[in-house]
Amino acid sequence: MENALPCGNETILIVDDHETIWDFLIDALSELGYSVLLAENGLDAVEIYESNPNEIDLVLLDMIMPKAGGHQTFLRLKAIDPQVKVLLSSGFVSENEVADLLEQGACGFLPKPHRLPVVIKEIRRVLDTCEAVNG
Repeated sequence: MENALPCGNETILIVDDHETIWDFLIDALSELGYSVLLAENGLDAVEIYESNPNEIDLVLLDMIMPKAGGHQTFLRLKAIDPQVKVLLSSGFVSENEVADLLEQGACGFLPKPHRLPVVIKEIRRVLDTCEAVNG
């Protein structure tokens, strides 16, 4: 019997510059009922977030990207919406940088490579329990 992953109907913005990662996450999350938006870099992420007010429930944010990295993007998203729920993701980032963003209100960190059950459970945890800091 298959281990059921938690489903949802929220909207998730994936911010990542690697096509293989989007494809994997978009397919998996869509199958579980989520709506998925995609930004290939931090500038696109900020633009998409701004143009969809109150519609994005969670941002899965890669830390290392061209145009605007995760740190800068996170701060810009927080400036737009202090309640934004951001789940950080990276394979190569310093613990200090992650700790800094967690202190500033990021809801969690997912190391790469992603393992689907871990990603889905963490997304569900953040959607269900994370309260943005300073909110």
